[in-house]
Amino acid sequence: MPQENSLFGLHGTALTLRSQRLSLLASNIANAGTPGYRARDIDFGQALNLATRGYSSTQAAEESVAYRVPVTPSLDGNTVELSTEQTLFAENAVQYRTTLSFLEGRINTVRRALKGE
Repeated sequence: MPQENSLFGLHGTALTLRSQRLSLLASNIANAGTPGYRARDIDFGQALNLATRGYSSTQAAEESVAYRVPVTPSLDGNTVELSTEQTLFAENAVQYRTTLSFLEGRINTVRRALKGE
């Protein structure tokens, strides 16, 4: 595990990966009308696994990006299915917030310990 995440464990890395995934999903949504655009996503489990084996969060995310195979292909070559992307974005946003809440709790515990409470 990378040293910079030792205080927060895997949760700091997970937060970074979820943030990167949110950006990628937002890009897919923004390009829903772009002819030839190919939707991509991060395999979060694979990225997290790579991060635990010493990859940086950025490297792990880059290694775990794959193109999405559409259920219904578009005539213009665009593979974004807006409902799928919006659902995945919302799910990932909830998971991001959950991870962030856990980290906030851990930070508050450390603060209280430092204050001697």
